[in-house]
Amino acid sequence: MAKRTANENQAKEQAAALARGAAEVISPAELAAKIALGRPLRIKLGMDPTAPDLHLGHSLTLKKLRDFQDAGHTVIFLIGDFTAMIGDPTGRSETRKPLSRDEIERNAQTYREQAFKILDRELTEVRFNSEWMNGVNVAELIKIAATLSVARLLERDDFEKRLAAQEPLFLHELLYPVIQAYDSVALKADLEIGGTDQKFNMLVGRDLQRHFGQDPQAVMTMPLLEGLDGLRKMSKSLGNYVGLTDQPEDMYGKLMSVPDKLMVRYYELLTVATPEELAAVKSGAMHPMEAKKRLARTLVTEYHGAPAATRAEEYFESKHQRREVPASAQVYRIAEDLWICELMKQLQFTPSTSEARRLVSQGAVRVDGRTITDVNFRFVPGEHKVLEVGKRRVARIEP
Repeated sequence: MAKRTANENQAKEQAAALARGAAEVISPAELAAKIALGRPLRIKLGMDPTAPDLHLGHSLTLKKLRDFQDAGHTVIFLIGDFTAMIGDPTGRSETRKPLSRDEIERNAQTYREQAFKILDRELTEVRFNSEWMNGVNVAELIKIAATLSVARLLERDDFEKRLAAQEPLFLHELLYPVIQAYDSVALKADLEIGGTDQKFNMLVGRDLQRHFGQDPQAVMTMPLLEGLDGLRKMSKSLGNYVGLTDQPEDMYGKLMSVPDKLMVRYYELLTVATPEELAAVKSGAMHPMEAKKRLARTLVTEYHGAPAATRAEEYFESKHQRREVPASAQVYRIAEDLWICELMKQLQFTPSTSEARRLVSQGAVRVDGRTITDVNFRFVPGEHKVLEVGKRRVARIEP
């Protein structure tokens, strides 16, 4: 009995340690009981490949998964290639545009590569929910859907808001949480981790597991990181994100644009700052500019290494603080005058001419320090020397 009690107490301590930094655990007792089983738990994270880049907001959940890996548990990185064709309605005031199979496959490939910047590749099981959903026929899907009432699904805040606003709510969107929940059944998940906005979907997973005779998964929600606008959650679609694969100079520059009011939160969620460092940021004892530089250096070092962080800081200081064209700026040679939009494409400053046109019309393009708004402008080598796009893309152009 004494040994059993000691094991239970040890499991509670492990569960508490692993839950550190989480927004909520449902429930701590269930998580401790699963850890007390003495076997590697199956930890599920589901992500729909709706955009090609993972960002710092995703890193909160990925780092928590790494904590579980370090404790000897199995992480299942579930790529929702089937659910991506439906589109997660979470937080949406309108129906998501469906993605093509090609888009999903391209995004899924980059998800796998980027996730392993944080996760241990050897301890990660990568799965796709098309593995089982492609084999579910209509009769089987109806049986799965019959386990949940419409009233239960309409408990979702975003569904309620859309109905109250008389916005369209389509049947396939109601099926999304059902299918996501069935993923937990197919994977026999012991624990699911996701952002606080995924709480409803994960709880439905518990309901479905009970119906299929499985022990319900514990649920752990992680905080949502606000984006660079300081208002909405970090999101690729909103353009307020810092990507895990952003170039060091871009990552550093973006982090230097974080609103002062978010400094403490970014330190708390993204770094392992000491209590003394946090206190200095909170009180203003550390100047806001120095706080941002330290944050940017820390995160660029984490994803790209210390030498890259040093170069990124030097780039930022020379370009933005001393208003110099950095010595490290790309040098590009052209033999004759070239349309500004084509030049931006050749430099890979933009993915397309339509995007280049948009940037020019928005006043985001400068030649030799002068803002260019004429989309027909031609860059003349020898006469024009420096092209800047936005705050972080700059090149010297030589004949």
